[in-house]
Amino acid sequence: MHSFTVAERDVTQAWVAACNKLDRKDNPGRTGLHTVVRIAEPTRDDPVFRAELDRLRTAHGLWPLETVASTLFPAAVAARSASPGALAERYRRMYPAIKRYPGNHRGTYFGRLVSYPAVSKDGVDQLGTVIGRLRTQAAGAKIAAGYEIDLAATADMNVEEESGADLLIHTAGKDNSYIGFPCLNHISLQLDRDRRVHAAAMYRSHFMFERAYGNYLGLGRLLAYIAEQAGLACGTLTVVAGHARLDGPVTKLRPLLTGTGRMAA
Repeated sequence: MHSFTVAERDVTQAWVAACNKLDRKDNPGRTGLHTVVRIAEPTRDDPVFRAELDRLRTAHGLWPLETVASTLFPAAVAARSASPGALAERYRRMYPAIKRYPGNHRGTYFGRLVSYPAVSKDGVDQLGTVIGRLRTQAAGAKIAAGYEIDLAATADMNVEEESGADLLIHTAGKDNSYIGFPCLNHISLQLDRDRRVHAAAMYRSHFMFERAYGNYLGLGRLLAYIAEQAGLACGTLTVVAGHARLDGPVTKLRPLLTGTGRMAA
């Protein structure tokens, strides 16, 4: 079993470190189990690096990183929305059209945040609930944990998938006590004594070239939005992957991963 933990300052440094941990001679499959990536400042990354990575991704037919990030947090829509409730309502109205885009037929991560398929036919607005709970607790900071967001639903389980199986425990809209599709299964938020909100995201599997960098960007922006709306500061993002894989054109990625030069498309 190949596993690792990396802790870096920003998205770029964390992604590079994780990829290099997978790209080892003693790991010919370039895969890892139960990998942990911790990002101290999850809203920061190197724009020059991102542009280079986007150039290679586009050459291999992948969506731009901003598109990937928007499936987790639609920053442009949020900027035009007066409140978390307005954001959720606007996104729900857009959702049928969004799901018509290629690759979105089962929905998006943010769709699960504002319209989780449980409890009622209209879904649960988990984003608004979590922000409200954090606002309430921030006044006294009595409860550090208990702020959960679910992404996977029972209908997403694929018994033929080889990378693992899911046990869904927390159910949005039902498990409301403070104590007590998708590759991204769950997001857990914690409030510390310094009034900072930290997030831990659990992925069933993570493709580093295809998805991870954009996912890190989106998760960081989501965390920052939740913190801002709750009157708190943005803390650390931790991403756990049950199964991680360095996919894509590895030989073309290596110059950037090792800092030896620009990638060639």
